[in-house]
Amino acid sequence: MKRTFFLIAILIGVKTSFSQPYKPTKANLDSRKKFEDMRFGMFIHWGLFSIPGAGEWVMNERNITVKNYSRLEDCFNPTEFDPAKYVAAAKSAGMKYITLVTRHHDGFSLWDTRYSDFNAMNSPFKKDVVAMVAKECRRQGIKLFLYYSLLDWRRDDYSYWTGNTGQGTGRSKRGNWNDYITFMKNQLTELLTNYGEIGGIWFDGYWDQYPKDTKQVRLDWHTREIYDLIHKLQPNCLVGNNHHLAPLPGEDFQMFERDLPGANTSGFGGAQASDLPMETCETMNNSWGFNLTDTSYKSSKTLIHYLVNAAGLNANFLLNIGPMPNGAIQPEFTDTLSKIGAWMNKNGATIYGTKGMPALRQEWGVVTATDKHLYAHILKSGPVETVLIKGLREKVKKASLYGRNQVVKFKKNGEGLILDLKGLKLDDTDTIIQLEI
Repeated sequence: MKRTFFLIAILIGVKTSFSQPYKPTKANLDSRKKFEDMRFGMFIHWGLFSIPGAGEWVMNERNITVKNYSRLEDCFNPTEFDPAKYVAAAKSAGMKYITLVTRHHDGFSLWDTRYSDFNAMNSPFKKDVVAMVAKECRRQGIKLFLYYSLLDWRRDDYSYWTGNTGQGTGRSKRGNWNDYITFMKNQLTELLTNYGEIGGIWFDGYWDQYPKDTKQVRLDWHTREIYDLIHKLQPNCLVGNNHHLAPLPGEDFQMFERDLPGANTSGFGGAQASDLPMETCETMNNSWGFNLTDTSYKSSKTLIHYLVNAAGLNANFLLNIGPMPNGAIQPEFTDTLSKIGAWMNKNGATIYGTKGMPALRQEWGVVTATDKHLYAHILKSGPVETVLIKGLREKVKKASLYGRNQVVKFKKNGEGLILDLKGLKLDDTDTIIQLEI
């Protein structure tokens, strides 16, 4: 009875904690615009969970106890970890920002934190990974975002008894939930105080407190309290939360996991696209963290199509790498990044700084736009003789093959604009038609 009353009281608190409107500052609004313009970023899933080589959920999936999992801390000594190579790989791929996992659900912190002994400084490595990556991002001129897990499979004060995961890690003590909230606020204060300008905080794990039959959280995450702290420490810092819901008050961008905005092929989607800047994330194989048995590598063409489709829907693309336990990036990833980079070097102007035009998306591809040009990205494989851009109302002065300055014939009808592609050599990955408006 007491526990039931406690949960009801907290659920009431969840509803009322969002009552105050959030008004972003000018610095925050400027950051949102810059974020949208970047369009392409690198996600880095790497940490203690990389050592078993079975993905980032290994602690939960194998029901490894806190005692046994903690032994991995003594094995963390990535001799090949070189942040300069990470940042250089991102830049060569045409990426404009990096989102680094600082603490995943296993609770291991990759920085010199005062609030947990379970961190990289107490491993044989004895180095602050966040500091190393932040320094290199500044040196090479790339924006740094930080992933932070809301849930924790290790701590007693995380309410694991109401959560959906981490039930097999051997915890029996039920700590104080408010202590856990304070712990997170302290760690986030460190991350936003000691490592220079941070582009954004990428939260994950909110969904651990969903009952199976609803997405109304069991416990109050104190999100506005946490979001307001972030905006106070760094007003230009963006806040996003991978909760698979419509954006909550205080959030600055909306994210979609392994799905384009508005889609739900992965089972994580379903939320409608909002007016906030958007981002979708995806893996290069089927795993976020290093996985020895996962060799289902996506082709560079598949990933370029994902990037183009995301831009056409007005969203960024955050492409993940899961480095090996020694800190090196596996060659399958670097090879693919190099191929994407070659494509972006030629075609990046049709992606960076563009606005997506979701209303013009059709089975053949998508359209991106700048003030003076539209770019029709024809992704359909096989011979294509004509393309109809349904609903296009802008007056088109000229059409040409992007990068080749070859004139493309066109005409308007009641449905939109018809492009005549007969006799043109189409690109196997993406035929881009530039329209002057």
